[in-house]
Amino acid sequence: MLQLRPNCECCDRDLLADSTDALICSFECTFCRACADNRLNGTCPNCGGELLQRPRRPAAKLLKYPASTERVNKA
Repeated sequence: MLQLRPNCECCDRDLLADSTDALICSFECTFCRACADNRLNGTCPNCGGELLQRPRRPAAKLLKYPASTERVNKA
């Protein structure tokens, strides 16, 4: 199950679980759309993988399976 990390690893911007601005790679590295497009050129700096829009979990499922609260930041 996806962790739905709460922030961009690049700029530390908050990314809510239902955000359409959250992008991830296959390892769940998480970035905001602005950093992914303007700084990273759509490529994860950690693994070199493609950054795609993160799926959103339905609100009812978020109650039972909440998003992660652990922030990851790699300057």
